[in-house]
Amino acid sequence: MSHATHHHIRQKLLNIASEHDFANLALEVFRHQAQHCEVYAQYLQYLHTKVHKISNISQIPCLPVELFKQHDIAQAAFGNIFPQSASFYSSGTGSSGNSRHFVADVSLYEASFEAGFRHFYGDISEWSVAALLPSYLERSGSSLVYMANKWLEQARSGAFFLYEWEQLKAFLLDNEQKGQKTLLLGVTFALLDFAQYCEKLPLRHTTIMETGGMKGRRRELLREEVHEMLKNAFEVAAIHSEYGMTELLSQAYSEGGGVFRCAPTMQVLCRDATDPFSYLRPAQSGLLNVIDLANLYSCSFLATADVGRVYADGSFEVLGRADHSDIRGCNLMLA
Repeated sequence: MSHATHHHIRQKLLNIASEHDFANLALEVFRHQAQHCEVYAQYLQYLHTKVHKISNISQIPCLPVELFKQHDIAQAAFGNIFPQSASFYSSGTGSSGNSRHFVADVSLYEASFEAGFRHFYGDISEWSVAALLPSYLERSGSSLVYMANKWLEQARSGAFFLYEWEQLKAFLLDNEQKGQKTLLLGVTFALLDFAQYCEKLPLRHTTIMETGGMKGRRRELLREEVHEMLKNAFEVAAIHSEYGMTELLSQAYSEGGGVFRCAPTMQVLCRDATDPFSYLRPAQSGLLNVIDLANLYSCSFLATADVGRVYADGSFEVLGRADHSDIRGCNLMLA
């Protein structure tokens, strides 16, 4: 991909306005990655995929995300042409090690998560942000911490918190008194710990957004149980959620009830658990495939081990993890 072509695709990527735009760009990105992403190209060859005959995104084979633990899923042509790159790592809580996602152009990741947040919540500069992410802050290479840090740079005010419950409570109460719109972004076990510490803390101007992750810190709970506990503690109508993972550069968000909607650069499909190349009808349960066009310089077509269902309008739910897969730091609780 030449510099001119790169700029052309990036512009289209950040200006997707319809399903038609998404589908056309997905096919363009697929043809490029099928040629230039070595691991993906080998995977397609193994499947005997006739790339030139792919005419619909439902025909595009998706690469198992587990391969990020064993290979560098990157396009060598982009290793040195951008001024700033980054490597993100999963938490490695499973037995098979960490996933590594080399991001050749980290500015594209920034543009993607800024546009995704704006699509659902408006400009981050209007918000105050409290990032309660202790398990992620305690290790390096977290894409979630990178995103939260950029939000904090652009937000009206904010800070990271580890286990400073009293400072976090004071921060939220100060914003409540000011009527300042606030985002409390937290890993699930830490939000539950904070709720237990506070007992009751009515929040009228705060959006609580959990990122998943119990990580053995508490017994596993149903998502509904967690959300009910948090709603009661903070007297809010809904608990929001963020869906993302190390291997993705786009996010999906739930504004309550565990139903996620994708950023414009992302689409989720539901495959048959017994046939990875067969997609299910809306609302049927299966395994989730993600098309993330922001993964322009790695692989945009990924088969996850998340069990879920996708609805006719493109929204989706995550019901848990396939039994054979590792429990990962960013995945949601069982539903």
